[in-house]
Amino acid sequence: MSPEPRVIAVIPARAGSKGIPGKNLRQVAGRSLVARAVTAALAAETVDEVVVSTDGDAIAAEAVAAGARVVRRPAGLAGDEASSESALLHALDTVAPQSRDAAARRGPEVLLFLQATSPFIDPADLDRAANRVLEGAADSVLAAAPSHAFLWRLAEDGSAVAVNHDAATRPRRQDRAPEFRETGAFYAVRVAAFREARHRFVGRVELAVVPASTAIDIDEPHDLALASALAPLLEVEAAPADQPAVASPAAPTPRAGGTPAPHATAPTASAHSRTPTPRADGTPAPHATAPSASARSHASAPAPRPTDPHPARTSAAENGAP
Repeated sequence: MSPEPRVIAVIPARAGSKGIPGKNLRQVAGRSLVARAVTAALAAETVDEVVVSTDGDAIAAEAVAAGARVVRRPAGLAGDEASSESALLHALDTVAPQSRDAAARRGPEVLLFLQATSPFIDPADLDRAANRVLEGAADSVLAAAPSHAFLWRLAEDGSAVAVNHDAATRPRRQDRAPEFRETGAFYAVRVAAFREARHRFVGRVELAVVPASTAIDIDEPHDLALASALAPLLEVEAAPADQPAVASPAAPTPRAGGTPAPHATAPTASAHSRTPTPRADGTPAPHATAPSASARSHASAPAPRPTDPHPARTSAAENGAP
């Protein structure tokens, strides 16, 4: 682990949960949600340190076992009304306190905020987001999935009002540019700007486009059931032709100090790096055309077209819309 981390990953995981009691310790395919988030962060090449902010002893033990450092969150920052930003700022101040001496002021440049409730985070996506901030191309990057949904809202009188389209015109799917739904899986933000603004969207905001097939947020019991059902399909490992595929990923290679190496193979679900399972009709799954994790990393990703300077649109074309 670098003594002067440039990228720090923080995973807020409080013990209290109303929708699903003990949510952060609930399992998907045999691994807890908090362990999945820690493993994804450790597998990202850009991440120097992984921190779990929690008020729960069981979550702390699970986080340490997965290879993370634990920051104990005070009760005042662990209630239902506490914001994620407050937990993130507390974790930063604990791990990398600010110095009044400008010459001595050091610490992480990029904060990666992961939510354990997203069980299928791809480490390659974390690297893409962190690199955009490290290189000065963006100040904030959020995970988002492409969507062609027609949205409506209810007016005060109960009538339906079109939100993102003209109700009198119904264009074909291929004639509509995709919009992007914030998944909540992860955010990358410049630490100095985050500390000053005290919220995650600062300066130039960009998207890290992820496949809609993996953009699941665990909030209700049915979300957990859906993720558990999808995990064997999304996490199938490639196997030799004479052997069946297995769905149990390998753990990251330990560092000399005993903690998993950040460059280890990601055991989390990856629509980019796993072999997709075909549909019943033989056609590939929606994410089957996405490039591999290494091909989708920032270093080897194709440059956006000159006429379209935003890389999110290129990624959307790679991932496909739902």
